[in-house]
Amino acid sequence: KYNTEYKQLWNAFISEAKNATFLFQREFMEYHSDRFVDYSLLVFKGETLVAVIPANRNEETFYSHQGLTYGGLVIKESLKLKDILEVLKSSLQFLEAEGIKTCNIKLLPSIYTTAPSEALDYLLFILKGDLYRKDVLSVIDYNAVPKTLSKVRKRGIKRAEQQGLVVKEETDFKAFWNTVLIPNLEQRFNKKPVHSLSEIENLYQQFPKQIRQFNVYYNDTIVAGTTIFETKKVAHAQYISATENKQELGSLDFLFHHLIHTVFNHKHYFDFGISNENQGQNINEGLLYWKESFGARTITQDFYSFNTANHNLLDAVLL
Repeated sequence: KYNTEYKQLWNAFISEAKNATFLFQREFMEYHSDRFVDYSLLVFKGETLVAVIPANRNEETFYSHQGLTYGGLVIKESLKLKDILEVLKSSLQFLEAEGIKTCNIKLLPSIYTTAPSEALDYLLFILKGDLYRKDVLSVIDYNAVPKTLSKVRKRGIKRAEQQGLVVKEETDFKAFWNTVLIPNLEQRFNKKPVHSLSEIENLYQQFPKQIRQFNVYYNDTIVAGTTIFETKKVAHAQYISATENKQELGSLDFLFHHLIHTVFNHKHYFDFGISNENQGQNINEGLLYWKESFGARTITQDFYSFNTANHNLLDAVLL
């Protein structure tokens, strides 16, 4: 979203700098603007957009956007290692010139890339990045998913079937948010969902094919649900919640068995998300066990911190 003056300045800059190697455009995100000072970057080579860095700024520190589940450096699939090096180097030079001293980057989990892409991992090693956080994601690989469920999950699914539970995909998020998710988070953790109801509704309007809501009903009353963020290769459970009688009803077991083996069985991966607490230092054992009992196994997401001035270290990489 740009104001008129900014658009005019940017267009003038583009027209006068067509020969520049990489240009930078600040992209002001309306989403999460009340919580973070957006500092997302679009990286251009000439007039071609080649990379995006969703980010926010806090004084002299640049973050992979703290309001997004996954982030990092998102690049065109055609870019090779040398190109990515130039993107990163130019980005850091730009940030240093803007008075930003520290850069905190979270890597995009490998399952979300459309092709092998660990160039950034290598370049963060060259930049002497400090690994300050490491999250654990529970992921089902459909090429390796177990043929049989654990006995505990089977019992939960059987209870749900006996009591006539029904799974419905819906386009209205109100029932899940107001009846299940918000009350559950408030009661158990004294927290609110990261996305308000109006925010998730707005996101759905923009991405109706990528955001899907599945609810579970018992005697026409909602008892559980999940919000799925869908990409080309992955179905990611962004929110999972159920009423207090979830064990008695088997509502979540029933829901996720249906999603994993029927709705999303054409995907490469099903991502349950993290089970971490305290910035990756601890794991909720019960939550992890529940995810793994469906056949999920562990991958990780790394978070690095380094000085923007370290961009000089990239000069000597290529011989």
